[in-house]
Amino acid sequence: MKIFTLILNIIAIALIVYNATKLDFNALFKGESMIALITIIAALCAILLLQILRISKKIETKSRG
Repeated sequence: MKIFTLILNIIAIALIVYNATKLDFNALFKGESMIALITIIAALCAILLLQILRISKKIETKSRG
């Protein structure tokens, strides 16, 4: 599970970096820039959810042990 979450975190970070290059700060809420902004927010949410999953698995193993 740890490797799985690590790989997904790396993919999400790569998506953030790629979409950050697509942003046009002069027209942030128009066209392709808006799509890039939505994708960045979605990737940040995915990272947050994966960290919650990792912490919950640590709590589960400590409560059993």
